[in-house]
Amino acid sequence: MKKLNSVRNGLPVINDHAAGIDIGSRFHVVAVPADLAEQPVRTFRAFTADLECMAQWLADIGVTTVAMESTGVYWIPVYEILESHGLHVVLANARDARAVPGRKTDVNDAQWIQRLHACGLLRASFHPDREIAALRSYLRLRERHLDYAAAHIQHMQKALTHMNIQLHHVVADITGATGMRIIRAIVAGERSEAALAAMRDTRCKSSIETIQSALVGNYQPEHVFALTQALAIRVTHNQ
Repeated sequence: MKKLNSVRNGLPVINDHAAGIDIGSRFHVVAVPADLAEQPVRTFRAFTADLECMAQWLADIGVTTVAMESTGVYWIPVYEILESHGLHVVLANARDARAVPGRKTDVNDAQWIQRLHACGLLRASFHPDREIAALRSYLRLRERHLDYAAAHIQHMQKALTHMNIQLHHVVADITGATGMRIIRAIVAGERSEAALAAMRDTRCKSSIETIQSALVGNYQPEHVFALTQALAIRVTHNQ
């Protein structure tokens, strides 16, 4: 603590009402200037109600700006709740907020972040506005769903290939109208090539005879099971 005190005495304070938070998965440690509160270091659990209490306490004692490190995803609810209470939140890069010299503790880290922020030594990482952040979340989720859908299509294709069903050679897209009718029928137990080929959509370029030849397969139970699972998961993700 002697090293920490010497640093405090030597750095000019720019933000008199700055707080620092050491972010954790289960709890967060908050440090504020000693002249703002009788208890300048407090610990809050990660539950939403506790985060609301944290934000209200900081606002009540006059804190106007808060700094924290971008630790995993645990900082996100803290950031959003503090911001909703009108506090200016600085999301600092871990490289800028070097750990306090000496033995590392949550309290020391919170006090060190608070001191660096009070002295204006922390640069805020880019964080988009609420609307942009929400849009980015939707786009990332959409991208993941598209990746999942593509993977399930590949699984269906793999199962068909194992059964030597050449459906992908006679239809443009196995997830199109013709392909899905045939796949659903196979999963339901249909094995007649003629019956399956008769499910051809009128817009399909391949003839019924060509499709029927491609549907002569080796229907092993494990491959049918794999096709069934891939189809079920794809349908679930498309709902």
